Amino acid sequence: MTDATRPEVARNGLTRRGFLVGTSSLLGAATLTGRAAAAQPRTATAAVADGAHVPALVVGTGYGGSVAALRLAEAGVDVQMVEMGMAWDTPGSDGKIFANTTQPDYRSFWLRTRTRQPISNFLGFPIDKDVPRHTGILDAEEFAGIVVYQGRGVGGGSLVNGGMAVTPKRENFAAILPSVDPAEMYDTYYPRANAGLGTGTIDPAWFDTTDCYQYARVGRKQAQRSGFPFVFVPDVYDWDYMEQEAAGTVPKSALAGEILYGNNYGKKTLQKTYLARAKATGRVVISALHKVTSVTPAAGGGYTVRIDQLDTTGATTATKEITADRVFFAAGSVGTSKLLTRLKATGALPALNDEIGKGWGDNGNVMCGRANHLWDPTGALQASIPTGGIDNWAAGGAFAEVAPLPTGIETYASFYLSITKTPHRAQFTYNPTTGGVDLDWQKAWKQTSIDAAKTIFDKINATEGTIYRTDLFGTYKIWGDHLTYHPLGGAVLNKATDNYGRLQGYSGLYVIDGALIPGNTSVNPFVTITALAERNIARIVATDL
Repeated sequence: MTDATRPEVARNGLTRRGFLVGTSSLLGAATLTGRAAAAQPRTATAAVADGAHVPALVVGTGYGGSVAALRLAEAGVDVQMVEMGMAWDTPGSDGKIFANTTQPDYRSFWLRTRTRQPISNFLGFPIDKDVPRHTGILDAEEFAGIVVYQGRGVGGGSLVNGGMAVTPKRENFAAILPSVDPAEMYDTYYPRANAGLGTGTIDPAWFDTTDCYQYARVGRKQAQRSGFPFVFVPDVYDWDYMEQEAAGTVPKSALAGEILYGNNYGKKTLQKTYLARAKATGRVVISALHKVTSVTPAAGGGYTVRIDQLDTTGATTATKEITADRVFFAAGSVGTSKLLTRLKATGALPALNDEIGKGWGDNGNVMCGRANHLWDPTGALQASIPTGGIDNWAAGGAFAEVAPLPTGIETYASFYLSITKTPHRAQFTYNPTTGGVDLDWQKAWKQTSIDAAKTIFDKINATEGTIYRTDLFGTYKIWGDHLTYHPLGGAVLNKATDNYGRLQGYSGLYVIDGALIPGNTSVNPFVTITALAERNIARIVATDL
């Protein structure tokens, strides 16, 4: 196990496993919510009134926005959050808030009439299906050359990711955020983020015996036989709850394959951690199904913000104008970058500098599957929460998540999402003809990521005498090179902003999400996004309020 992913687990009063200590320092004190309940906790939601004045407006409810809202509220600032997606606090006709991965329905996709699943085929058959148009939880946003998957709803990406809470190796940090002091991140802000997120690791003894992680044990064995280190990775799942799932004493969630379209029970989403704590301050209100379309300087100071209120078909039912003393852009890498690019190009915020829209990357994401021999079954029951990865970053520029393929049948397949070192960065530009924002990503750039991933999987195939699966991403297509789950950049720290996320050219405007990170984190990015937000908001609270 590498230093970067080595957990030091301590007990606390909530579960028998403690929170991740991190890389060489103790966790900062933080209060977390307790065991996952049978339903998502309700976050305070309300429709912001037309003409309202708010001290702080946070645009988006993902990792960066949730951190900003909590810390501002703790500092005594009233916060209005606006979220384009739904609140996700009301069960559907099946009694559950979120749809199952194997049965996508109206809740699954953001304003699509046909699913756009990351695995489009299985056993030679296409698996996408028609669904009613609805403000569902997963957005498959299509640009030239790439599909970007994003969470839509209160909690942002925390609703739909696999929850792998990875802190990068310290030696890689200078390439991730070169203007940030590693000491403050690893001594203070990574531990603070891990505490706030409630990260923890699976019990290795249970991992070694439970049926639902047979697939990961096969991945570990095969990685090690080819000389690659397998590392256990922290996650934001309630591991005690998962053990009860396996024992059949609680409703199944991870063991029911819930991941792509939300998790009904065991996952510690932002709704259960940062946003729950923000709500408890009494100073944070969230307006769901509200989309910011314009931000301009107000005559009397602060900013005039135009917001469209949506219904569940995506139609605008009302347009509102409010004023905000400060605006924090936290709509995700794509959402923040598109909005700022349009505001600069259309003259709403003309003083934004020329770095807006630049430095966007896909975190080197590429997927693949391998066909194992009959003596290496991966299990019909697979927990949807990944627990480990294969680390070949130093030698080959790739870190591969050993991912589940929770189909409910034995597939004899190993499946992976790789994060790779890639130099390619794209730019968002305003298109005056369409009124939209384009991204100049080139699909050919994915070859760098494929080559890096092959440093792992070509060797494993050679050692095991196995082959790549060719039935998951289309006909005879080996690589899932059409997508990213980890969009980063577009308003890069210390370029589009100062070194703490203040937008150049405007006092009181901030970026506080993944748009600050230039394209690559070497591992799954949400812990880094959270830690950077903790760092930046600490400075902003101390100096700007």
